[in-house]
Amino acid sequence: MSGVSPLLTSYVHLATAIVFEVVGTTFLQRSEQFTRLGPTVVMGMCYLASFYFLSLALRTLPIGIAYAIWSAVGIVLISLVGFLLFRQSLDLPAILGIAFIVIGVVIINVFSRSVTH
Repeated sequence: MSGVSPLLTSYVHLATAIVFEVVGTTFLQRSEQFTRLGPTVVMGMCYLASFYFLSLALRTLPIGIAYAIWSAVGIVLISLVGFLLFRQSLDLPAILGIAFIVIGVVIINVFSRSVTH
């Protein structure tokens, strides 16, 4: 990505890593404890791709910041996948807990100087 800031590139890599991780986790559910070969293979490939893109993001982002973002966004997305695909619901305390995680990541990204290191 020439002409684009390294920080923006890292966020694109991190977003890609998160998407692969969420898809991989979705296929983990579909693998039925590794008893179905197709979903298990897709899961493994997605996790490998996810860690590859995470490693690219770590060129610029501190690991703690990257992992906080990865965790928060991943939790929100996989919770949505669970609700939409698997008909799993969350109670109010779970939703509030996830909201606090997201608020924490927003605070890190808006107020912390660590993100620009």
